[in-house]
Amino acid sequence: MTSKLLAATLCGICTVSSVHAKEGGDQYANGAENWFAGAVPPPGNYFLNYFGHVSGKLRDNDGHKVRAPNGKDIELNAIFDALRFIKVTETQVLGANYGWAAILPIVDLSIDVAGSKHGRTGIGDATITPLLLSWHSPKWHYAVGLDINLPTGAFDENDPPGKNIGANYYSVEPVFGVTYLNKDGWEVSGKFMYNWKTKNDDTHYQSGDEFHMDFLVGKHFGPWSVGVSGYYLKQLTDDKLHGDKVGPDGNRGQVFAVGPSIKYETAGKSHLIFQWQHESNVENRFQGDKLWFKLITAL
Repeated sequence: MTSKLLAATLCGICTVSSVHAKEGGDQYANGAENWFAGAVPPPGNYFLNYFGHVSGKLRDNDGHKVRAPNGKDIELNAIFDALRFIKVTETQVLGANYGWAAILPIVDLSIDVAGSKHGRTGIGDATITPLLLSWHSPKWHYAVGLDINLPTGAFDENDPPGKNIGANYYSVEPVFGVTYLNKDGWEVSGKFMYNWKTKNDDTHYQSGDEFHMDFLVGKHFGPWSVGVSGYYLKQLTDDKLHGDKVGPDGNRGQVFAVGPSIKYETAGKSHLIFQWQHESNVENRFQGDKLWFKLITAL
């Protein structure tokens, strides 16, 4: 890997996920949505908190570890806390309840390259959701939305890896969520997204489009729920620098992650979710593990 490609690979961190070979990081927290991913709650105000830790080692376009000149792995560690507010209204659009939402992430990031560690703590890239529509039936629940990711996180093209916790570009992401929940307590949920990005005007780097999804299969037992959750991401178009394709494969990233998820519903109807997700089949990304605690509560 050339020094230019290594710099492009390491220049950013996602708000709560992993850096990969495009410039800048994932602005969506892959794996964040699991239980009731397509079942938006009834009209009201809601607070969600996503807290956790992610770690990993950088992989190249063949899935092999990328090593520094001294032979050491290139490692990432981050602690994150993303705060989300959702407003669901009584207003009906096409038979659905209209809502909107916003997310503000806080990240403590460090990246170790050849024994030289750099890090920063601060606000990551915020997300606004001006459109959120939700439909409900006895077994099926659906939601569509539009996320707009904003370059609010710190970024400087001259900073070393680990100092940039923002991507320094805007992105737009249509969203479709669906949940099936039957009378026996079995649930299958998915959230499907497609991400378009603007160019980083400071570096003239254009990151490629990505399809990604979160998923869950689980069973509810009274206040407890147990299941398997995870995520899948596949980059579909090339990264470009000054309009030219970057690397032999356009630095196209991919990842699959899966792991156990446990949910508990309190007497006050708050939801506490604990999960671990292990990544595999990784290319042009950091491959590792993600530990989560998620809180959902009405205000």
